[in-house]
Amino acid sequence: MLPRRVLLVGGAGFVGLALARRLAGLGCETHVLSRHAEPGRRDGIHFHRGSQADKALVTPLLAGCEAVVHLASTSTPGSTAHAPGLEVSDNLEPLAAFLETLVAAGPRRVIFLSSGGTIYGNPPALPATEDMPPQPLSWHAAGKLAAEELWKTCARRQPGTALAIVRPANVYGPGQPLRSGFGIVRTMLERALYSEPLEIWGDGSQVRDFLYIDDLIDACLRLLATPKAAGIFNAGAGKGTRLTELVRLAGEATGKPIPVVHRPERGIDVASIWLDCRRLRAATGWRAETALEDGLARTWAWMRTLPTH
Repeated sequence: MLPRRVLLVGGAGFVGLALARRLAGLGCETHVLSRHAEPGRRDGIHFHRGSQADKALVTPLLAGCEAVVHLASTSTPGSTAHAPGLEVSDNLEPLAAFLETLVAAGPRRVIFLSSGGTIYGNPPALPATEDMPPQPLSWHAAGKLAAEELWKTCARRQPGTALAIVRPANVYGPGQPLRSGFGIVRTMLERALYSEPLEIWGDGSQVRDFLYIDDLIDACLRLLATPKAAGIFNAGAGKGTRLTELVRLAGEATGKPIPVVHRPERGIDVASIWLDCRRLRAATGWRAETALEDGLARTWAWMRTLPTH
């Protein structure tokens, strides 16, 4: 059974809004806290503008919510490639302040969205399992790992906290905003929409695991409804796709050739990653249902409804 009241921290982004809409549609009282949210109630969702570090704002929100989904993050692997301090000041410090407030508020169901696409680095074997030691290549991935440790310490200090850490693969789908250096599917389809070349770092042989947004939301809902499912859970399609193959599939979905410009490889980029998701399946019955070809077609159909620039 889903909790009656849920707080989404950093819930005004791509994943957060998709989850908020699903929760509200299922009858959950859904609260979204974000520094960028316009305050008020819309589509059955209660939006609150502010920082997770604001104790005076967060305390009453926590008092009214039985579960928390934490999605707040400001960085990408590229955005902090030369500024590791931003991971601390923009992500870890606000999270630490939130955890201080959370511990004082008492135990509840918590889901933290980490990063399965970056945190394992280049694992010794594929698919990557949750038991493999993380090997971050970017400051962004190192920040996610540090955040996981903060959450695990919080759960140990607060008996009764049911913590699930979700490590999603590369998430894509309708509603994803265009963000520089992040979201290869959204960027690729944007280039197709405007017949512009796509930049790829390296020769395109990199392998990624692409997870459709509806499948990730389903994973979060199942975990919220299964509070005994605690620990770390991968969430991915469970198969790898080369970027060269993604370009081909995107061309088929759009009916447009996508010219590619190759740039030199970057040390922060993982060579190959896809995720073993058997642990999440065993705990909740979840599995990714959307084939990449179908997800690309749905995302392209959505993008064609957007205003042109």
